[in-house]
Amino acid sequence: MKHKITFVPDNVTIEMEHNGSLFKAFKAAGVYVLSSCGGKGNCGKCKVIVKQGTVEPGKSRSYLSTEEAERGYVLACHSHVLTDLTVEVPPESRMQAKHKIATGANTDALFKLLREAGGCLDSRIIRVYMELSPPTLDDNIADIERIRRALDERGFEADHLHLNFLVLRKLSQVLRDAGWKVTISLFYVGDVSEVLDIFPGNVTKKRFGAAVDIGTTTLVVYLVNMTTGQIVDTASLYNPQVKCGDDVITRIVYATEQNGLQELQELAVGSVSTMLTELSHKHGIDPGMVDYLVVAGNTTMNHLFYGIDPQHIREEPYIPTATFFPLIRGKSIGLSTDPQAVVYAMPNVASYVGGDITAGVLVSQMHKQEKVSLFIDVGTNGEIVLGNKEWLVTAACSAGPAFEGSGIKFGMRAMEGAIEEVEIDPKTFEVNYQVIGDTKPIGICGSGMIDALAEMYLTGVIDQKGRIREEIKSKRIRRGENGLEFVLAWRVESAINKEIVLTEVDLDNLIRAKAAIYAGFGTLLAHMEMKFADVDKVYIAGGFGRYIDVERAITIGLLPDLAPQKFQFLGNTSIMGAYYALLCDRLRHEAEAIARRMTYVELSVSRSFMDEYMSALFLPHTNLDAFPSVKHQMRKAKTWYPPE
Repeated sequence: MKHKITFVPDNVTIEMEHNGSLFKAFKAAGVYVLSSCGGKGNCGKCKVIVKQGTVEPGKSRSYLSTEEAERGYVLACHSHVLTDLTVEVPPESRMQAKHKIATGANTDALFKLLREAGGCLDSRIIRVYMELSPPTLDDNIADIERIRRALDERGFEADHLHLNFLVLRKLSQVLRDAGWKVTISLFYVGDVSEVLDIFPGNVTKKRFGAAVDIGTTTLVVYLVNMTTGQIVDTASLYNPQVKCGDDVITRIVYATEQNGLQELQELAVGSVSTMLTELSHKHGIDPGMVDYLVVAGNTTMNHLFYGIDPQHIREEPYIPTATFFPLIRGKSIGLSTDPQAVVYAMPNVASYVGGDITAGVLVSQMHKQEKVSLFIDVGTNGEIVLGNKEWLVTAACSAGPAFEGSGIKFGMRAMEGAIEEVEIDPKTFEVNYQVIGDTKPIGICGSGMIDALAEMYLTGVIDQKGRIREEIKSKRIRRGENGLEFVLAWRVESAINKEIVLTEVDLDNLIRAKAAIYAGFGTLLAHMEMKFADVDKVYIAGGFGRYIDVERAITIGLLPDLAPQKFQFLGNTSIMGAYYALLCDRLRHEAEAIARRMTYVELSVSRSFMDEYMSALFLPHTNLDAFPSVKHQMRKAKTWYPPE
């Protein structure tokens, strides 16, 4: 028996077998519903409303308020189809179309940075236009030898010339149809050069490449003119793999399930292909002229993009299949570019420090500096690099995706409807907030969470442990179904007909996340027998990092209490580094040298990390003397002051 299921507001109808999973029905219909855990039933994010029909709700009730249950809410992952259904995806469970994704795509600024880093327009793939002499009875060498001879005459080393088989099959026809006037695409790997493709006429100026950021949360593509370095256009979207889980661990688990790895790869590759095709057509470019792609992502994302099983990344001793990935052709993973397009992945360092971090170090140029710098990419994971031109050490903090919304009752990504800035009046405890898109709020994103946590601490709403101080007489402090909570937005203000709150459980998750990141800093410094005072510069990268208020981040103990001028925002260094390596082969080699130089410190087995972590589970820290500016703020606020 099968039942018809209609999803609104998408207005998509599919059939599902009796007692089938409602979550699987959403996936089959191509309708997105948020699910931090990838449908495993433990995040409570895939809330939907059954408007008509009946489902078996399973354990949904344990994740729902009494009001939500009365309004017909269920969790899609726990629910099973019993009749024909009409199911609504409410705003808080949808991915909104408008969002903030940092692309960093400013050609003039990027090209200046590339030049300052010692880069140039010197790609490993070049185009050569040749007007060949037609064969005669006296000049009767083979077509490929004719090309080899012409290349030698032009000064190219053709002794080790290799001809791709697909090119060989069409070689004679293209040469003769083009009247022996052709453009050869040459690809260099060491001493070997390969004829990657052959085109009729002179198309040396019609060469394009792509820089790709394969983020856990977002995907970004630059379409680049390889002859000028100009960024033709950019595209970005949320990584569709999020429907299989918010973080890399959840996706690794998902990849071990039947067809899971294939699905994850197709979601990422399909999205990149679609973005490239749309960008190309928008500018009248043949997608077949895109012959070189450089991708940057963390180690798990690279495995999934290449279709390589990542399961051992999450199992001790945490060993990936590869850190330096082999060159592949676009056709081997289904990219809609030139089938012979070369795909190169920025080199990874370890299971949890990937090519996106190598790219970030390349962009920051910290590896060339005399003084010690600290690089941090605050995103779904927290990766850190400490060092200078003499040494580099790196680690990944198991912070989890709390600042991306996972584990937070009304947490969400930086999309339309997310509260991104928060201020709390220290006398009345009334809240002023800014919402992305200037709409009614549906939740709160990472920058808003940092603001709210800092403001709640400074105004005395919470104590050092993040516990809400119930003795404060404010209508915003109340006891909910799961304990004390603080109301950020009242029901009449929100777009979801609910109060948007931060609970003590939320606060605890945020403090754990910030503690892990700060403990990572402390552990690396201790590993090198250094202190924060020895750090000359702190580079903050990542799309999320762009929106962090440094003062607020210091207030909660996410960042060290250093002078403001020591912090520098770099933006999306993952895509920027991929752009560098795409255009300049010398910088690609430099990135590989950076990856080889970095010493990885495994924090999960570090006793000193656990000590640092436990000390950081307070606001801003157990050692208030390490945060003098916060102590000053507390004295100035005069609302309350934590005991010495």
